[in-house]
Amino acid sequence: MSDAAAAGQPSGQNPDFDSLTRDIADVPAVEVITTVAVHLMSSAAVNLGLAEEGEQHKDLDEARKLIHALAGLVTASATEIGSYHAAPLRDGLKSLQLAFREASTVPDEPGQGPGEKFTGPVHG
Repeated sequence: MSDAAAAGQPSGQNPDFDSLTRDIADVPAVEVITTVAVHLMSSAAVNLGLAEEGEQHKDLDEARKLIHALAGLVTASATEIGSYHAAPLRDGLKSLQLAFREASTVPDEPGQGPGEKFTGPVHG
């Protein structure tokens, strides 16, 4: 059975991708930025062990990279997306930075944690 037939498409027809997806040019920049930020947050949370069955997914090295990337994105885009969108992203970022500090067996010096190069030292 072909992939098209298995997906419910008659053989020889391609799906109409225009009707299935939005043209990326029509998506506002603020939506793209916040969507990417949410994906980074979600992945960082999983790598911090904050998801169900978290300990088996815990990887602080990966979490550090994701939080650092998130901090760069949030810091660089804050003036472009406005405080309405940036404030919750900053709150989520700070929560992840604090969770990282708590999960670390040897906490980083203040100002040396993931993303703190962009945000400054994070205190609970």
